[in-house]
Amino acid sequence: MSASKYKQAGVDIEAGQTLVDNIKRFANARRTDGVSSDIGGYGGVFEPKAAGFKDPLLVSTCDGVGTKLRLAITTQKHDTIGIDLVAMCVNDLIVQGAKPLFLLDYVATGRLDIGIVREIIAGVAAGCKLAGCTLLGGETAEMPGLYQLEDYDLAGFAVGAVERENLITGQDITPDDVIIGIGSSGAHSNGFSLIRKVVADQDLEYDSPAPFMLDIPLGEALLAPTKIYIKTLLPLIEKKLIKGMAHITGGGLTDNLPRILPNAVTAEIDLQSWRLPPVFRWIADKGDVSIPEMLKTFNCGIGMALVIPKNKVGEVEKRLKEVGEEAYQIGKIIPRKESCTGITYQGMTDRWLA
Repeated sequence: MSASKYKQAGVDIEAGQTLVDNIKRFANARRTDGVSSDIGGYGGVFEPKAAGFKDPLLVSTCDGVGTKLRLAITTQKHDTIGIDLVAMCVNDLIVQGAKPLFLLDYVATGRLDIGIVREIIAGVAAGCKLAGCTLLGGETAEMPGLYQLEDYDLAGFAVGAVERENLITGQDITPDDVIIGIGSSGAHSNGFSLIRKVVADQDLEYDSPAPFMLDIPLGEALLAPTKIYIKTLLPLIEKKLIKGMAHITGGGLTDNLPRILPNAVTAEIDLQSWRLPPVFRWIADKGDVSIPEMLKTFNCGIGMALVIPKNKVGEVEKRLKEVGEEAYQIGKIIPRKESCTGITYQGMTDRWLA
């Protein structure tokens, strides 16, 4: 039998169905209370009451992985990019106090390679396990002519819930509250267009030793998956120890921290309170990137910023240390002056880049 006209045009429906059958085992491996449907239907069904909520507010997010995907495609390392996808979505849920319930993914590609997409989805499932949520469903699209055959894109859509009384808005943040930064695992999923330019300008290959971490290849070092902070933060949220949180993604501390602050206050950050990790020192040096641009492009070693009442700092630091997190008192909340917009930095000297 000759191939179907649709397959000759570049779309393999049978491969798509084979992939769905493969994905079901990843989804079924992590089913949380409240899941009321299986992969393969027209939509995923979730019952918040069955998950233990009494008066829940639903919080939803969507995100992608950006041009970090190009590194995964170039290095043919697809097993952790799905963790990045989950992290970018669920870390945005937790900053509002919401526990992630489920995630749906979308994979678009020029040619459906079952092995590659299976690796990607396995990473998504691993990320969902780390976040304590369910991979409830998703969509795969084979679109020759729109994507190059080896290329693919990823998007994620996550939903979480928080009891109405526990919603974190940041509106009760006041002067003298303390800002605690929790360490990142690298560049996470932001700034990779600049990172790839630095790599190209230095004539480096992704399989060569990383200049800032010589024991592993450059590509592997840069693909370190985005840290998922859910299990670290949920106990602090349940104890009502946090007034506000900022997930430090694109825009860095400069743009993300002000998003959670009331109009009457601003954040003062001491850059000397933590050491800039080697990957960022390398980017700043080889890319000739200024400190202000670094702080507006990358997380610079701080993946999550917490605003804590001054009298709760000791307890929060103790709890973070117990779960193995690197945490730093990176600043404080101060009254806003008319000339200040959002955030100020102390210790902005070249020594921070050294």
